[in-house]
Amino acid sequence: MDKAEVDRWLDAYVTAWKSNDRDLIGALFAEDVSYRYHPFDEPVTGRAAVVGTWLGEAEHPGASTVDAPGTFDAVYRTVAVDGDVAVATGSSTYLTEPGGPVDQVFDNCFVMRFDQAGRCREFTEWYIRRPGPGESASAPEQA
Repeated sequence: MDKAEVDRWLDAYVTAWKSNDRDLIGALFAEDVSYRYHPFDEPVTGRAAVVGTWLGEAEHPGASTVDAPGTFDAVYRTVAVDGDVAVATGSSTYLTEPGGPVDQVFDNCFVMRFDQAGRCREFTEWYIRRPGPGESASAPEQA
């Protein structure tokens, strides 16, 4: 994979997320994908299981609920590619309702490993909610 290929994959990821289309979602991932919604969660294993969690048909402790159409957008771009491993960053923006004001913004980092066909076989997401107006962006106190 090169940077342009990963950027195309990321665009397809956003398109699939917005569509809730089983085939578009499934096309992103290898049959034996290992998908982590959070780095320390147990992975969702297998394409069918990942598609099921995306569509809200299967539960997983780390998975979020299905987002209503028109209430979110996202932009992710590749930061680095080393062989079959890629790192991307970006942001996910959620609205209160379709066409409504911004409710929350999350900054994301994805670490992905791809197979020879360009399908993701390992996916791990890190994210943090961006502070809203009047909220502090300072680091938490350490003990």
